Amino acid sequence: MDITTTQTDRGPIEPFRVDLSKNVPRMLELVKNTKLPDKSAYSSLGASAGIDLEVLKELQREWTESFDWKREEEDMNSYNHFTTTIEDLKIHFIHERSGEPDAIPLVLLHGWPGSFLEVLPVIKPLTQKAKTSMGKDVSFDIVVPSLPGFVFSQAPPANWTVMDTARIFHSLMTDVLGYRIFSVNGTDWGSGIAYALYEQYPAATRGVHFSMIPFMPLLQDQLTARGITLTPEEQFQEQRFAGWNMTGNAYFMVQATKPTTIGLALQDNPVGQLAWIAQQIIDWSDPRAGTSPSVLTHREILRFTSLYFLTETFLSSVFIYSSNPNGFRPKYTKAPTDAPMLYSNFKYNNAFFPRALVEKVGNLVYWKDHDFGGHFPGVDNPSALISDLRELANH
Repeated sequence: MDITTTQTDRGPIEPFRVDLSKNVPRMLELVKNTKLPDKSAYSSLGASAGIDLEVLKELQREWTESFDWKREEEDMNSYNHFTTTIEDLKIHFIHERSGEPDAIPLVLLHGWPGSFLEVLPVIKPLTQKAKTSMGKDVSFDIVVPSLPGFVFSQAPPANWTVMDTARIFHSLMTDVLGYRIFSVNGTDWGSGIAYALYEQYPAATRGVHFSMIPFMPLLQDQLTARGITLTPEEQFQEQRFAGWNMTGNAYFMVQATKPTTIGLALQDNPVGQLAWIAQQIIDWSDPRAGTSPSVLTHREILRFTSLYFLTETFLSSVFIYSSNPNGFRPKYTKAPTDAPMLYSNFKYNNAFFPRALVEKVGNLVYWKDHDFGGHFPGVDNPSALISDLRELANH
């Protein structure tokens, strides 16, 4: 059943500009004055015990010596930003129109430790007319909301769930922006919101695209018990997930159980936030990140971290974990809709879902394997993500 907000729950649309420069000198002073160890006592462990000290030192050096916030702010402001109020929450979003009368409205939903930055490379290409694999012309009106509690969107009340976010984003698209139907893309926590829109608002959601789904990935013995056999390529991805499941998900437990502790510990510590965020970005991405077609360089990591620090939203962002204990569902059930679902399988994502599982949760009409890319395809393989999103027009 569709659940909607009322007219009195919504405020006007206001133009918005990113303007955080006044706090940059203090941030960089904190970065410069943070003393890291000269040498790790456990250097032989490399990155297996967390972020590599030498990598963190190099990021710290680049932050103070070559990172140019003015350039970053100008780049962000080359997009059309807005804010509005829905259910007493100030929500920030980017809205880039195609100009084509038959453009498909498309919502791009980020996760943690991301923001709208993780999809910037795909926005403008998607607004331009192009051909799908079936030769159909397509362009999109792109909407990129910041999740509540992330960067320029207000922190929500305690225990705010992805279902709540889906409700206000449905209102953003239909009531505020006036789109009757729209398509959705989501990854990480954005996949949970995208799936909730797909499941709860079938009249408005014309199609959905994922690069992961909001379900608990299964280990090899669980797949075997379900009669699912894997190709050698899939076995590589499954083994990568199993390794992450054993040694890479400590951040999840901390943020799900003690978000205030980690949030306050890192609140005024930009290098601390950098270590925490960079470890996840590096671990979840293609090891070739930063080489073509990827644009996921150190610059992107510093952009991600700077935006969290300067907006003072690291703490509120991690609360999405504790507020959604069932955000990644244990039971694979199909959404009650026939709307098309598309899936891009990036080889180096930290979570792996074989096609046989993805087919169980929606009307899967398109599947594409990508040898390059990981958890952040909008920066790790933007050209592939753009191509796959255009396929929404075929269905």
